[in-house]
Amino acid sequence: MSGGRTMPVLPVEAYTSQAWFDREQARIFSRTWAFAGLAEDVAEPGGYVAVQAGLNNIFIVMGRDRRLRAFHNVCRHRGTQLLRAVGKAQKAITCPYHDWTYDLEGRLIAVPNRETEFPDLDAACLGLKPAAVDRWRGMLWVHPDSNAGSIMDWFGEVEPLLGPHRVDELVEYAEAGTSTDIAANWKIVVENYIDGYHLAHLHAGTLAMYDHSRIESGFVGPHFAFWEPAAVDYRKGIERNAALPLIDHVSRDRIGAWVPMLFPGIGLAADEGSWSVYHVTPLAPALTRVVTRTKVANASGWAFTWQAVRSAGYWASRIRGKFAGDAAGDPLASGDFMAEDVYACEQQQKSLRSPYFEHGPSSRRGEAGVRRHQALVREWVEGGA
Repeated sequence: MSGGRTMPVLPVEAYTSQAWFDREQARIFSRTWAFAGLAEDVAEPGGYVAVQAGLNNIFIVMGRDRRLRAFHNVCRHRGTQLLRAVGKAQKAITCPYHDWTYDLEGRLIAVPNRETEFPDLDAACLGLKPAAVDRWRGMLWVHPDSNAGSIMDWFGEVEPLLGPHRVDELVEYAEAGTSTDIAANWKIVVENYIDGYHLAHLHAGTLAMYDHSRIESGFVGPHFAFWEPAAVDYRKGIERNAALPLIDHVSRDRIGAWVPMLFPGIGLAADEGSWSVYHVTPLAPALTRVVTRTKVANASGWAFTWQAVRSAGYWASRIRGKFAGDAAGDPLASGDFMAEDVYACEQQQKSLRSPYFEHGPSSRRGEAGVRRHQALVREWVEGGA
């Protein structure tokens, strides 16, 4: 506290320097559980998905015994990446460089010209290096350390505060999801996500369906929990006002927005009609990729069309951009809260380069989560938590 002001915890360099970025990759993202996809991404033997987890690329594959296994995505010969993105119907895993081949259980089973080129090769010692894999809340997760234990050791205490959504009963709204590259440091993106102070201001028009004065939020261990109720008029006519068919297992007395952020950068955004995972991936000190995948009620196409028609009046009369103007060219006139957030994050990142930049006061309650997240990052980077 300085001059009666609550000050940020991290220096400007934490958002701009390559050295900070490299330490975060090594000490945070390489030592925590990483979101790898939805459970249905790897649903049959031979199916696989690959994900970057800090300094490690890891893939999950389903074996012939229908068991999920995770391995570091590097050939044991020269380290070439074995698998890319998402795939299926894989009977074996073959390195594209020299065709070293592994079975779905990670054992080395074929080496070209083995007798002449590698007469003393001990294949039993050259299986793929294992990582940890677990399934939680309809999602797949990996950890670089094969002895990481159960994912509930990491998420267990925050579990009751993440909302009632039964993810396995929902269906994906769009198979590919959406991917957005944001010209800002990953921490700015996360801080924006958990900043309750800006909701009633930047999103006064785009998130008018929620009561931002009644936020319930806070940290449980390293994870941030958040819920806010629906505004009275929206909740009162929810069957008519909701843009999507209602999810029947979401209790009417808890209609609102469940928006937790799991450390270090996995957001779960859910409401009465949808559930989304918001995957934050640092690409560079001032570049972040956010991939969003959304699931909805398992309803007919007609039900979605009818709900869109009957709710159109509410959205047209209540939802608007921050400013009037060209909706196509101005993020703050777009009426899209995601576009508003991206704009704000990128403008904050630009300001960090100004020699006149300095942090102002931090709000006591609305930005408390931001300060705690900054403290967590510092703990992990400096102390290897």
